[in-house]
Amino acid sequence: MTGIEPIEFRASPTPTLGVEWELALVDRDSRDLVNAAAPLFDLITARGIGRADRIHKELLRNTVELVTGICTTTAEAMDDLGRTLGQVRVLTDELGIDLYGAGTHPFAEWSAQQLTEGHRYAELIERTQWWGRQMLIWGVHVHVGIDHRDKVLPILDSLLQFYPHLLALSASSPMWGGQETGYASNRAMMFQQLPTAGLPFQFRTWPEFEAFVHDQKTTGIIDHLNEIRWDIRPSPHLGTIEVRVCDGVSNRGELAALVALTHCLVVDLSRRLDAGEELPEMAPWLVQENKWRAARYGLDAIIIQNSACDERLVTEDLAELLVRLRPVAEDLQCAEELAAVDAIVERGASYQRQRAVHARAGDLRAVVDSVVGELD
Repeated sequence: MTGIEPIEFRASPTPTLGVEWELALVDRDSRDLVNAAAPLFDLITARGIGRADRIHKELLRNTVELVTGICTTTAEAMDDLGRTLGQVRVLTDELGIDLYGAGTHPFAEWSAQQLTEGHRYAELIERTQWWGRQMLIWGVHVHVGIDHRDKVLPILDSLLQFYPHLLALSASSPMWGGQETGYASNRAMMFQQLPTAGLPFQFRTWPEFEAFVHDQKTTGIIDHLNEIRWDIRPSPHLGTIEVRVCDGVSNRGELAALVALTHCLVVDLSRRLDAGEELPEMAPWLVQENKWRAARYGLDAIIIQNSACDERLVTEDLAELLVRLRPVAEDLQCAEELAAVDAIVERGASYQRQRAVHARAGDLRAVVDSVVGELD
């Protein structure tokens, strides 16, 4: 095929780390979502906040996103986010609102939410209509630097084996529109309704990916590469693989565990490629089934482990995975954070904690209180 524009991948010499943490804004009295991003950003501008570049707007005015700079370790990323969080909380306190970290809000109505101004967001809603307006969802994105373009797609494809592990650990969206959905992660099911979202296609070579992007642009499906909203995607301009699997997270302790696990998984796969290993992959239909199982059952999911269709409880597979990744974690200086993955399993993931609160209190506002109370 001729006329295909090359996509430059700005490789990262080291496995750098970047984290994007989406948080919702909730009213302190009603516990409902509040469209307060505009006054919050007005305050950020008026006060000359020193870390303003770390605080981003999102599609809806009920959301703020905290981002790190380029980091080398999980601890550095958490410290970076902690400093930004501290500045933002001073301003949200002044506005009488709280920050809420979960994949969905348990009772907010989509029709009451306001769109952030901007052509990009208006165009998205114009195209996606009802499904686009439903996107009351929040997540965590983790970028890991890759040192060569030709490693990106093999790592991405092999990383899909661990999709259910990341989703089950982070699942925090069991309720929607005032109802229990029966899913640990309703967010994962909601987000894939957008036309360029969901699981990535699996390509063998970078030119195949370039041809795909060419087709997407030629047919008007996308105008820009960042409009491909896959759960795991290349970010060529940053030189990273961006892992967007996880639901919103309520606290930095669990966030650190998920970031460390993601960092270790990507670096382990990169090193195996360097050693000449052919990375294992799973067929798209098995990956799709694993995503559904993790979204539905969370930490109780029985997942498909490999192309031979062996199955195992996700927590059992996680326990073995953490042992295998321990040397990688020591090299990346995140052994303590990786070990904290066990604490999520022992304590219960956010979706389990939310259900327990609702069972005790019988009040969805108490669920919001519990999630807000976990933020640190």
